[in-house]
Amino acid sequence: MTSKELRSFTRAEVAKHNKDGDIWIIIDAKVFDVSKFKDLHPGGASVLLDEEIAGQDATEAFYGLHKHEIIIKPQYIRLQIGVIEGEQSVIHGRVAGELSKVPYAEPSWLSDGYHSPYYTENHKKFQKVVRKFFDEIVTPDAALREEDGKPPSKSVLQAMAKLNLHAMRMGPGKHLQGLVLMGGIVKPEEFDYFHELVVTQEFVRAGRRGYGDGLMAGSVIGLPPVLNFGSPALKAKVIPDVLSGEKPICLAISEAFAGSDVFGLRTTATKTEDGKHWIINGTKKWITNGTFAHYFTVGCKTEDGFTVILVERSEGLETKAIKTSYSPTAGTAFVTFDNVKVPVENTLGVEGGGIFVMLSNFNHERWVMVCSSARAQRLVVEDCLKWTSQRKAFGKPLHSQAVIRSKMADMIARVESTQNWLENITHQMNMMSYKEQASKLAGPIGILKMHATRSAQATATDAVQIFGGRGITRTGMGDFIEHYHRTVPFDAILGGAEDVLGDLGVRQAIRGMPKNARL
Repeated sequence: MTSKELRSFTRAEVAKHNKDGDIWIIIDAKVFDVSKFKDLHPGGASVLLDEEIAGQDATEAFYGLHKHEIIIKPQYIRLQIGVIEGEQSVIHGRVAGELSKVPYAEPSWLSDGYHSPYYTENHKKFQKVVRKFFDEIVTPDAALREEDGKPPSKSVLQAMAKLNLHAMRMGPGKHLQGLVLMGGIVKPEEFDYFHELVVTQEFVRAGRRGYGDGLMAGSVIGLPPVLNFGSPALKAKVIPDVLSGEKPICLAISEAFAGSDVFGLRTTATKTEDGKHWIINGTKKWITNGTFAHYFTVGCKTEDGFTVILVERSEGLETKAIKTSYSPTAGTAFVTFDNVKVPVENTLGVEGGGIFVMLSNFNHERWVMVCSSARAQRLVVEDCLKWTSQRKAFGKPLHSQAVIRSKMADMIARVESTQNWLENITHQMNMMSYKEQASKLAGPIGILKMHATRSAQATATDAVQIFGGRGITRTGMGDFIEHYHRTVPFDAILGGAEDVLGDLGVRQAIRGMPKNARL
């Protein structure tokens, strides 16, 4: 029904329609005839027949039970018959591309009246178009694929490739030369780590953790070793395949036998007698995007130590899906290598030098995960602020309870400290060469990731307490909180467990201690 066909009613007129078979209600100055819908209402007919609902303004009751997205679904829009005379609707959901006005829902650099030494006007313009793209193209697909478990839609991958978003997710570098980025908003030579941070954090707003990894997260961690250590011929072949979205790549390091301990890996690569090929045997486990990847960046045990080799899906390489806490759309796989033959030209870096390849790669991988964690925590804070404002307890908003405000204060402090520390590290990355990053930032990024994921898990627990039963229900008001609480441990494990990363940071600090330092 179009707005021109809607009639205007007074509240007194609506109040007359308050009996079984003739029920009107008001929600945000809109008038709905729910007479025929009564028996279809999921909560039962009695909810709509309540004397405080039938013929009355049910706005507060509705938003105490439902998200705004419910009322704008086609099957419910058709129930609207009019509007309240002289009044305007004031409630709206997320508007594609727009900033949230909820306090702390956006990082301070995007908030009215705040300033930052890190971001330029170009970053702000870039953020606006990136958000609009993800809101309109990616978020709807994320909701569908998270539920059905299928890989992200080809149309989304192609739309991202057209704007060179896959390339931008790899960070600044020579791979961007000659590309038109986001329709020309930013030049390749001007693209920096803050632009990449924007891309990562805007993507997280889709709110689906499994889909977030499914949308070529494997490429974000699997392609950089090729970019930085592959031969010119290998890069010429592989990079276009991956950045087009046609042939994804994944990082295959972890095994059932070893994770953070890369020297404990058992997958082997031995050379043929003529020295022209590697023969790879072994298994890899929990490999993101492994089920649908075409290329695999594989850590192997070789005669000289630990070596990283690029493997193309071929005879002897098989993948099997692993069921995890989040959606199969992530493509988490168990990978087996049975005498897989690979040209020695596919070696990334020098033979036996795989540890340097992986350590330099880990920095960027962990930094990306912190970007994601910080933004996801902010989504939780936004949902909690909304919920505690509209939920009534003991006749007052939930935020009137001091214990709730205390939890919210902790949540805000955690996300703000993570974001600000992250921005400082990002600035250092902009000012350092790739080699300097590898030597100076491994420790700080490790400790930052530990802080971010511990903060995230504490925030998830607090959020469930705030939402109560809704926080453990997969649908309804607390669906994102439930999803976040269920999937947040992934960030604490992927890219290195918290204790391992904390120890890495402290050991690096100890190595840097001046010999003459004394109390």
